[in-house]
Amino acid sequence: MPDATPARATAREAIALLTGAAGFTEHRPSPSPLPPDGPLGWAGYDAARERASARTGEEESVVYGTGVVGDYPCVLLSFEFGFLGGSLGRQTGDRLAAAYELALTRRLPLLALVATGGSRMQEGMVALTQLQRVAAASVRLRAAGLPQIAVVRDPTTGGGWATVGAGADVVLALSGAQVGFAGSRVRPPDADPYAYSAEGQFAAGQVDAVVPADELTATVTHWLRALGPHEELPAAPVPGALSAGDPAAPLPETGREAVARARDPRRPRAEAYLADYFAVRLPLHGDRSGSTDPGLLCGFGLRADGQPVAYVAQCGTPTRPAGYRAAARTIRLADRLGIPLLTLVDTPGAANDAEAERAGAGAAIADTFAAIAAARVPVTTLVIGEGGSGGALALAAPGNTHVTVDSYFSVIAPELAAAILKRPPSETGATADQLRLRPQDLVDLGFARSIVG
Repeated sequence: MPDATPARATAREAIALLTGAAGFTEHRPSPSPLPPDGPLGWAGYDAARERASARTGEEESVVYGTGVVGDYPCVLLSFEFGFLGGSLGRQTGDRLAAAYELALTRRLPLLALVATGGSRMQEGMVALTQLQRVAAASVRLRAAGLPQIAVVRDPTTGGGWATVGAGADVVLALSGAQVGFAGSRVRPPDADPYAYSAEGQFAAGQVDAVVPADELTATVTHWLRALGPHEELPAAPVPGALSAGDPAAPLPETGREAVARARDPRRPRAEAYLADYFAVRLPLHGDRSGSTDPGLLCGFGLRADGQPVAYVAQCGTPTRPAGYRAAARTIRLADRLGIPLLTLVDTPGAANDAEAERAGAGAAIADTFAAIAAARVPVTTLVIGEGGSGGALALAAPGNTHVTVDSYFSVIAPELAAAILKRPPSETGATADQLRLRPQDLVDLGFARSIVG
């Protein structure tokens, strides 16, 4: 196997590091000759291409074909940064479009190993419009329900980042890679370099994971297994009981008791449920708009029986707009790929501070409601703690919501209801009873299908 780290590997070394002994079958598009010195007649362009080819052994900045990663067949495309900085010209566009079409025809996932400096200036607008070709090819693959995974290497900048990289369903960044739309020679001189790093992009919610080189093959293999393509999958089973152990655990007698049990810091939270439910978890990270919400977990997982399930889980904190946007992204991806979805509801409600309002709380919640309503895959919800008004309901599956004995769901928190009704604090318990928010009330009202012990 080639002795190279994935971040700085050549195009073929990067492929070989993932496919190993399984091998790779290269494809080439039909030749599409360029005029002398390219479409602009840029003096010296042909000579530059010849030098790049002699140095790298490649005819263009992208290599593509079919291969197997961890027993999972896929279409791979890999950028050769040594060929004119991995830049995109017309013939690069030919290869990229052909790679997407190959994935579409073979019904295979597309795995892109990206290392590029952007569009090729020697081809001017002809080069720039290749980004539109890539976007159109990506849309066709998305419409066919086929996943796209990008591994961004060092460096990944410009239009290649803004299409093949950031446009993928799942974006994995290699540790230490330079990642950003602006390359090192065009960004402001006083710009913070951290913002243009894999780690900085992760902090900003723009990539899903920063992966160490020695974990890349295993991580990509898990993602290929989780995202498919798959045959029709069954609904996600309801998670087993962790909150009370005994399936016959007593139900709360009063509304006040139900609220107290849901707010008990000793009860298990989403992390415990997910750890028990999945053998492998593959997080999706961030809202792709510059923000994250650590109180909402999203991603895909593999159960011990091998079944993939997408998940969105609240962690007991007020959910922020970034969390709802990440949730909607996850829900739509699962729906497009035909993967069942599990949601765990546990929040006192949506964040209601001024920052949340400025970040578009209402629109983000509305979009999450819409994503759940439009989902064609089975959606299963388990309320594991607090069900605080619309901020919790946005993640609940109509007709397939279950509740634990340590949960409640209410149109409003009883304290706030009492305040609105101008009742003294001593009447909060009675108000909670009136709201009929206990697990057994939720079943009686037809909101919940069952109570999990």
